[in-house]
Amino acid sequence: MVKGLVNKILPFSSVDGPGNRTAIFLQGCNFNCLYCHNPETINVCSNCGLCIDNCPAKCLAMKDGAIYWDKAACKECDSCLRACKNCSSPKAKMMSVKEVPEAISAFKPFISGITISGGECMLQADFVIELCEEVKKLGLTSFIDSNGSVPFYGNDRLIKAIDMVMLDVKSYDKEEHKMLTGQENEIVFKNMEYLASIDKLYEIRTVIVPDILDNERNVDLISKRLAALNPHIRYKLIKYRPVGVRTHMIKSSVPTDEFMKRLSSIAKHNGCKEIVTV
Repeated sequence: MVKGLVNKILPFSSVDGPGNRTAIFLQGCNFNCLYCHNPETINVCSNCGLCIDNCPAKCLAMKDGAIYWDKAACKECDSCLRACKNCSSPKAKMMSVKEVPEAISAFKPFISGITISGGECMLQADFVIELCEEVKKLGLTSFIDSNGSVPFYGNDRLIKAIDMVMLDVKSYDKEEHKMLTGQENEIVFKNMEYLASIDKLYEIRTVIVPDILDNERNVDLISKRLAALNPHIRYKLIKYRPVGVRTHMIKSSVPTDEFMKRLSSIAKHNGCKEIVTV
């Protein structure tokens, strides 16, 4: 049975798609965004052991060359994550496709579906597909939260298994995108166009980062492209916030409400019908 490396499962979330959803964060990402708000999901644990001495609850130990995490003893203080030099987590766990529905069974009556996030969940596409197929049997919807770097097109089984995709478009300019993430954005736009064409694109999201990105140009060009595909697809503009970020990598500030309103007006002028700022 296919297994996936799961960073954590958040039982209830109202910000990861419509309704009350369970968010499943997978470990591993091929982007290294300067403003990443959960950098502990980027890499796989190297079992270096640095986190062990930094755990006040003593719930981490080295066993057979690998980090063992005692979940029952854990106080969720995240000292291990702050100590890690590898942008990883010793708490990530290999789970089978069957184990995830079992883990969410207790709160199934209170959710409308799951959202699989990361990291970049599509790096574990086989696990994502089988998990979505299992969840569908439970009468729940499956949303994907993706940076768009892995093609959705050409994978019919994946498209049949999922309900909707929430896609990050971090920068319109190829070089700026590469500066921000370490990767180019050609596949991101191919995914955007493909998913819009088959009505499986729930929203496009852009993080607004003062002094780092050309925010007005990004919103102008991204919103024009989105409106041309389908003006009713939601465009979410997200404020950069220095929470969980690696402050040694980025020097920015929270954009003002006035600036966010101006960006929203640009998107509206370009034809987007549903614009959300958070």
